[in-house]
Amino acid sequence: MTDVSTSETAPPRCKPQHFSSECPSRVLIDQIADKWSMMVLAVLDSGPLRFNAIKKQLEGVTQKALTQCLRRLERNGLVAREVIADSPVAVQYEITPLGRTLQPPFRALYAWTIAKMPEVEQARQAFDQRRAR
Repeated sequence: MTDVSTSETAPPRCKPQHFSSECPSRVLIDQIADKWSMMVLAVLDSGPLRFNAIKKQLEGVTQKALTQCLRRLERNGLVAREVIADSPVAVQYEITPLGRTLQPPFRALYAWTIAKMPEVEQARQAFDQRRAR
């Protein structure tokens, strides 16, 4: 007799670079690689910050989008949330040790972005010119 409970709770096996819709890594990649998550982790790199301090550094983020992003990061164990019992009550966020492991690849991606931006701009211009014809 097979143990059904184990097979039902075990995550599906994922083939590298297959990106099956059932693979939990696909959801995680989506949640850590979106623009706000990467920027929030970059902002928190220097240390814990309150919600409004994070928001001030992320031009264009709405309160709702930032709240949702922080909740996702907290749920995934990348950010810790601490309620500060001051008057008024405040909330502070900090990168967890697990979240810190993302800093090197994010820094590398940011460095690549800065270094390759001129080439990307040229490619965009060439594409736009071809489309305009």
